[in-house]
Order: sequence, then structure tokens, then C-alpha cells
Amino acid sequence: MMGLFYGFFKLKSSLVGAVFLYMYSAILFPFTCYFVMTGKCILMEWEILSVSSTSISLLVLLDPIGLSFSNVVCFISACVLVFSSYYMAGDYFLSRFIWLVMMFVLSMNFLVFIPSLISLLIGWDGLGVVSFALVIYYQSSKSLSAGMLTALVNRIGDVTLLLAIGFSVLQGHWNVLFMWDTELSILVIFCILVAGMTKSAQVPFSSWLPAAMAAPTPVSALVHSSTLVTAGVFLFIRFFPFVSSFHGFSSSLLFVSVLTMLMAGIGANYEFDLKKVIALSTLSQLGVMMASLGLGAPYLALFHLYTHALFKAMLFLCAGGIIHNNSDIQDLRCLGGLWGQMPLSVACLNVANLALCGAPFLSGFYSKDLILESSLFSPCNLVMLFLIFLATGMTAAYSVRLSIYSLWGQSNHRPLHQNFDESGEATWPVVILALISLFVGKEMQGLFVEFNCSYVFPVSYKLLVVGVGLVGVWLSVMAWRSPVLGEGQVGFSFLSGFFSWMWFLVPLCTQPVVKGPLRAGGDFFKYLDQGWFEVGGGSGVLFMVKEGSRGSEFFQQKLISFLVMMVVWSAVLILFWVVV
Repeated sequence: MMGLFYGFFKLKSSLVGAVFLYMYSAILFPFTCYFVMTGKCILMEWEILSVSSTSISLLVLLDPIGLSFSNVVCFISACVLVFSSYYMAGDYFLSRFIWLVMMFVLSMNFLVFIPSLISLLIGWDGLGVVSFALVIYYQSSKSLSAGMLTALVNRIGDVTLLLAIGFSVLQGHWNVLFMWDTELSILVIFCILVAGMTKSAQVPFSSWLPAAMAAPTPVSALVHSSTLVTAGVFLFIRFFPFVSSFHGFSSSLLFVSVLTMLMAGIGANYEFDLKKVIALSTLSQLGVMMASLGLGAPYLALFHLYTHALFKAMLFLCAGGIIHNNSDIQDLRCLGGLWGQMPLSVACLNVANLALCGAPFLSGFYSKDLILESSLFSPCNLVMLFLIFLATGMTAAYSVRLSIYSLWGQSNHRPLHQNFDESGEATWPVVILALISLFVGKEMQGLFVEFNCSYVFPVSYKLLVVGVGLVGVWLSVMAWRSPVLGEGQVGFSFLSGFFSWMWFLVPLCTQPVVKGPLRAGGDFFKYLDQGWFEVGGGSGVLFMVKEGSRGSEFFQQKLISFLVMMVVWSAVLILFWVVV
């Protein structure tokens, strides 16, 4: 027994954290199953302070949504920590990194279990602060600029959440579950909408999500699967009974989500950075979840969130293994031919890509197909339906394009190059997530989706989802075979820049926003700090005092000499007058 404890404490900090998270997830799993199957909820309230008619209390909610979300987050985080022990084995500050990841997971659990709008800020702001620390983990100017962009865009949502707290003061409480219509409800809903859009990177707040790829790959796997970007979706699910009572919320959220899906899908087909392609796929799937909320299906959005979290974490871990084994190369054009060198990682990557495309009988199919069918059944206009299915075809196109360039295409490695699946710490988490993604979709569908109505479609409509995916695959293969479109062209055109730069959101959210304050700061420094503040400030006052003192000293010295001369000449005159 003592040897077991000694061996446990000799483990890496990442493996110790993974063991704790696995144990927590295993202990929580039976309770999650019980609450999901019975539909019970437990609301606990601790009154911290009560003054006059105002009380400050801490609420904890145990319900099927919160428990299942926490279980998924902690299980994926444990897999990511196991992978981190391989990916960041040579990092000197590994323990610091693990503490940051554990704080990240803790902040997400605070957000999940606390239904009070004020106490929810503990997890909400915790996610923002820790994400900034993780994005700038590799200390460089690029990481710092990406971290500042991430932090500042998310601060917009934090400010609107604070405004929502202030606007809901008329209700006398801040409990998420008991909101009702008041005079300022429309302002509260607008603030919640902006907060969720910033955290989940919807248009026009999408530029920070690809920039956050400056973080280590395990952090990207955690952020893009189940933690930071899903906080906005989870906020809408918690507030859905309140916000869905307003008609404009659903239509505006559906419009924004469809634009996000389309922008991310087109941009991913122009991108050659491996991690950014996967990041844009996350942005597209966040648009799918928001579209489900706009269509009035919150539990369907939660179901897709869970399935997406599982295969997206697997996709990032496979990409991290590929990058680590290829001398940190992320450009798709410098990879290729990996199917014969890394068969296990390539197989799991293909499973994740197929689940992302919504291939039949994988986990992504059960949730994505239902969302698309609900869009066909809903009273949407034809343009919205066309854009939704166009974005779905784009998903299949960029997924196949990623596989063609990195896995099946011509090998473009350096000479004397060899890849292999190196360590069990890298492959076991991926294999576990792959098995879950293969078999868990049907069971989760029965648990989280209630079929209150039946969708009756023609056979052509039922096959439309699969047909759109096949058309996207065909277009991707034809573009790869084209000598003009298949290679990354050198040069710039307005259309390619418009699509690859996310409709110019990246430069518009950085350069114009930063240029004005920087120029104003330079002018202030020139005209105030080096100008009037020098004259009227400490330096100017010192100069005036010194000059005044010098003039006074000079005058006094001259005055004494003048008085002496007056005395002498007066004595001479008196003596001359007496003598004469």
C-alpha cells in the first residue's frame, strides 16, 4: 500500500490531475444517470447576508443538465491531461500549466452548478481570466496579441452580463430559474444575447476564436470541445424559458447563427493551418447549436453540444499528435501521406471527421440530422434553409479537404522523415474518445431528446442531409484534383482575402480598433506628457522656481552692491561738502 501511494505521488502532475478528474467523473456518473432518468432537480440555497429587504445568497442547482455537463467536461479534461503528459513532457512549467487547466475546469463547474446571475460571474469571469493566461502561455508577441484580443472581446460579454444584473434589480432576485417579464426585460434579454454571442464567438465577435489557437494544443482541445466556447450556449439553455418568450430573440439568434455557420464553413475551405481549420469547424458547429436554440429546441442543442465535445476533443488530440510528430508543422501543404506512418491517429482522425460531417450512425449524425430536420419542419424562409444546408455541405468539404491534404495526399515532408504513434499517453485518450463517439450517439439521443412530435417528410427530404454532405465531398475532391484550385496560390485577391479572413472580421476587429487608441495615446504623450504637463507639471514648476530663485539671488546681490556704493558715494559727498 505504501508503495502504491509512493508511486502515485511520483507521477507527473498531469497524470495526477487526470486521475482525480477520472475519479470525479466515475463517482458522478451514477448520480447523473439517476437524475437524467428520473428528471429530478435539487435546488440548495445558502443565505450569506440579509439586509432590510435585500438578501445575498449562494444557490447550487443539481439537475440533469448540470450534472451531465459537468460529467462530460471532467471526462474530456481528464483525457486532455493524459495527452498533455505526452505533448508537454519537456515543458519546464508543466505543473503551472496543469494548475491553470484545473482552474479552468473548476470555473466551468461553477458556471454549470450556480443558477444565480450574480454568483454565475465567478465561473464566467474565471473562464475569461484563465483563458487569457492559457492563450499567452507561450510567451511571444503573437501569443500576447491573441490573448489580448480574446480577453477584450470576451470583456464585452462580461460588461453586458453586469448590465443584465443591474437591469434585473426590479425583480428583487437574480435567480436564473424564476425570471419573469418586467419593464426592463427586453434590455436584460439583449444583454444576455450579447454575452452569449461573445463567449460562443458568433458574428460579429468571431475573430478571437481562431486567434486563441496560439495556446498549446491540449488547451485548444479543452476550450473548443466543452469549456469556454460552450459557455454561451449553456447560458442560453439555462435562460431559455425566459428568453424564448420574446419573439425577436429566436429570429435574431437564428439569423446570427446561420451567418456564423456560413462564414466559418467558407473560411475553413480557404485555410491551410491545421489548428485553424479545426477551430473554424468549431465555430461552424457552435452556429449549429445556436440555430437549434433559435428553432426552439434547447435539449437538441445540448445533445449536439455533448456529441460535438467528444469528437472535437478527439480531433484536436489527433491534430496535436500529428503536429508534435512533424516537428511542430501545422501547414497542411507540408504534410501528407500520414496514413501509412501513423495508422492509429489517422483512423481516429477519420472517425472524428466523419462524425463532424454527420456520417450515418456516428454520434454527430444523431444530433445534426435532427437539427437539420427541425429546420425543414420549422417556418423558416427559403433563404435561411438554403444557407443552413450550404453550410452543412461546407462542413463535409473542409473535413475531406483536411484529410486529403494531411492524410492521403502526396507526402511533402522533409527528407529522412519518419512518423509513428509514439506513446500510450498520446493514443489511449484518443482511442477512448473514438469508441465513445462510435457508440454513444443512439443512447444519448434517447436520454436527452423528447420526441413530442413526429416529423413526416418525403424520402427526398430525409436523404437531403446525406446528399448535401456527399455533394460537399465531391466538390472537395474535384477542387483538390484541379491544378488551379488544388494548390495554395501565391498572391492575394479580394475574394480570397474576404473568405480566408472571415469576411474581414479579423482585421476589422484588431487594426481599426487598436489604431485609434494607439494614435490617441501617442498624441496625448506628445502634447500632454511631453508638452503642457511638462510646463504646468512638476518639471515646469521646478524650472520656474529655479529661475525665480536665480533672479531673486541676482537681484539681491546687485542690490547689496548698489547699497554699498550708495553709502560710499554718500560719505564721499558729505566729506567733500564739509572740507569745501
